[in-house]
Amino acid sequence: MQIMKVVKTALLFVFAAALPQALFAAEHSTPGLDLTSHWVGYTAIALFALAYAFVMAEEFTHLRKSKPVIIAAGLIWGLIGWIYMQHGMSHLAETTIRHNLEEYAELMLFLLVAMTYINTLQERRVFDALRAWLVSSGFGFRSLFWITGTLAFFISPIADNLTTALLMCAVVLAVGGDNKRFVTLSCINIVVAANAGGAFSPFGDITTLMIWQKGIVEFGTFFSLFIPAAVNFLLPAAIMHFAIPNEHPQADARQVFMQRGARRIIALFLLTIITAVSFHLFLHLPPVFGMLTGLGYLQIFGYFLKTTASRDLSGRPDDVLHDGQMGTPRAFDVFTPVARAEWDTLLFFYGVVMCVGGLGFLGYLSLASELMYSGWGATNANIAIGLLSAIVDNIPVMFAVLTMNPDMDTGQWLLVTLTAGVGGSLLSIGSAAGVALMGQARGKYTFFGHLKWAPVIALGYAASIATHMFINAHYFSG
Repeated sequence: MQIMKVVKTALLFVFAAALPQALFAAEHSTPGLDLTSHWVGYTAIALFALAYAFVMAEEFTHLRKSKPVIIAAGLIWGLIGWIYMQHGMSHLAETTIRHNLEEYAELMLFLLVAMTYINTLQERRVFDALRAWLVSSGFGFRSLFWITGTLAFFISPIADNLTTALLMCAVVLAVGGDNKRFVTLSCINIVVAANAGGAFSPFGDITTLMIWQKGIVEFGTFFSLFIPAAVNFLLPAAIMHFAIPNEHPQADARQVFMQRGARRIIALFLLTIITAVSFHLFLHLPPVFGMLTGLGYLQIFGYFLKTTASRDLSGRPDDVLHDGQMGTPRAFDVFTPVARAEWDTLLFFYGVVMCVGGLGFLGYLSLASELMYSGWGATNANIAIGLLSAIVDNIPVMFAVLTMNPDMDTGQWLLVTLTAGVGGSLLSIGSAAGVALMGQARGKYTFFGHLKWAPVIALGYAASIATHMFINAHYFSG
């Protein structure tokens, strides 16, 4: 009986794991209908499960992940609207969906600005220059293993873990050549480091961003997770170190120069982050307003670069790209990196938000919260959420937790932030970084290659939890 209860809880959580804090508003509004045992509820779960199955099969079907969830969202809310209209309660469904859209818009605009800056840095060849320097440095395999891992750990709190992992993997592939063992272990290390680095920064991962924007955890408090996150990265890395070949790859002398304005754009990105934090801490305004103001910084500087484009043709020799082709300076247009934002990801978030927003409105998230947090206890539930994020992406998992809004102290909120962030490292499919690297290093970094080292990664996962509960004990109410 107990086993069936656990299975039921897990299924409910997997089906419902995807809604952001948008539904907090719905939870505190006028109570709606409990449709968890109604055919509309069952149909909604089936629609979301089917859509998520298509998402997980994207690699094989080549159907972009945003498409099935957007369709499912429309059908789920269509059913909700129809049943509520029959009961004369259409205004409740309308109010909830408007709250969902408002919260999604806040998240989407924040991410759009961050993606624009990252794309701009790529366009100005900042990451290409860093990669070329590492490739030409002459470091040994073991040194590069630690350098790429450490850089992934410290870059991912500012950039997203996906971009960070792809950049570091490119370095590993460039110097690793046919040394499959080095490439495999380095990719595992990069995935673990990038996920761990994103866990201690409000900007490091969408999960931490959502918690910070909602005001559940203060900006500075996230950095209490720095040591636990470092333990999560360093312990597996220290063990894998001895399996790295003690050899030196052949250095590559080719150079890449950053384009004009690259360093100033880095400074503007940092200023944008400071602006977003200041808006939230001192003016008590949503951080997204600070981020959009920072987009204005980039637009003004982009105007300067565009009007002085003639300077790109003089003062710096053509440089050689990593593929051996000569670089051609080009005028900067801020709307080019905006257009290159990951729109499929942004629209996927919309579909996920609206799908599970519907499931929450139907009553399933309240049921899952009662089973997990009341039945298992906060600590066990939060550790289980980290394990679940190794299978289901950590973003929808955290969205569901935020929607449930369990009564937890700061220590427990930090715990679920940590576990949801680093739990995805347990399997290669548990995070966007792992999935992307399997494609980038195809045949060298594989699911089973990562799985072989899962016990070592799990050791780091357990050690990071123990470290957090020891050094951050003052955040727990007892």
